[in-house]
Amino acid sequence: MDDSDVTEIVASVRRFIRDKVVPLETRIDETDSIPGELREAAAAMGLYGFAIPEEYGGLGLTMSQEVPLVMELGWTTPAFRSLFGTNNGIAGHVLLEGATEEQKKLFLPRLASGEWTASFALTEAEAGSDPGDLRTTARRGPDGGWILDGAKRFITNAPVADVFMVFARDADHPGRGGDGISAFLVPAGTPGLTVGPRDHKMGQHGAWTAEVFLDAVAVPDGALIGGPEGLGQGYRTAMRCLAHGRLHISALCVGLAQRLLEETVSYAKTRSQSGHPIAEFQLIQGLIADSQTDVYAGRAMVAAAAAQFDSGEDVRMAPSCAKYFCSEMVGRVADRAVQVHGGVGYMRGVPVERFYRDARLFRIYEGTSQIQQIVIAKQSLARDGRM
Repeated sequence: MDDSDVTEIVASVRRFIRDKVVPLETRIDETDSIPGELREAAAAMGLYGFAIPEEYGGLGLTMSQEVPLVMELGWTTPAFRSLFGTNNGIAGHVLLEGATEEQKKLFLPRLASGEWTASFALTEAEAGSDPGDLRTTARRGPDGGWILDGAKRFITNAPVADVFMVFARDADHPGRGGDGISAFLVPAGTPGLTVGPRDHKMGQHGAWTAEVFLDAVAVPDGALIGGPEGLGQGYRTAMRCLAHGRLHISALCVGLAQRLLEETVSYAKTRSQSGHPIAEFQLIQGLIADSQTDVYAGRAMVAAAAAQFDSGEDVRMAPSCAKYFCSEMVGRVADRAVQVHGGVGYMRGVPVERFYRDARLFRIYEGTSQIQQIVIAKQSLARDGRM
């Protein structure tokens, strides 16, 4: 897509976020639900498929084009972006990275249009940071196809998903590690697949997660992502999906940090103490300066990492560096925002209090900060010829 078209799309999303979503933030937080009109508008704007190629019905944004759009989405409650984030991100990329051409043509247009909401069913109770430990199994059915058994945890959009990208280990090749793991497309409503109650989370209210249970779930051979050649390739597919997802989350963190910074500056200018706006106090200025520097560094890092991702120069370490820095950075900016607001910042109904809770999750999903440290260190050592 032409950059001028992308600029127009970003501007349209920016207006929509500020005019339509921001006024509903408190309602979303209190009701733990996204209003239906926002879902419909997101689909109409093409947001369910901005990262899906145009040939499959999406907008086909490159990573560098996706970044400014996601930064605008980060301006408001993360729950709004979560509606369509998995379609563009880790779930949609299972198909982009691992599916056959026939599967892509059949399934991706449904994700891009918003007809389907997809879930990425990888995480388990004992397989979070290391998905190589997953216990869900796939065995051949007596009449062909596959039988899936297991349980998944913290699955985004599970209560409203139309389809699940389920990762399972070949029951005939048990063990640990990535070998033997495959990905399967499982429609909601398939006998044996059930979704547990919605999780009650600290923040990101309106973004629903839940457990997913698979009890002798029978799927046809066509459900195996990648066809026969995809058998045992699920772990590698998941890792490639997560690299894109980490850059996506990095951009989201930058957008939220920018919103927090502006909330901080606005409050400091209007709140008076001893007859003076607190923005005149140098210790307050120091907090603002630290947050501004963090936001500037995060924005530059994500832009550079996205360019390297698009060129193929770095699709591993740069996404992890960006995700590690930006997820930690937005937490610092949120903490300073609450500090500048003082007691007001600790009260429900104040944006910085809500965003403080929302931001904490970014250091956990799409790979914890500690996992990013491991990835970064291993890549650095390998590049230096010592590993």
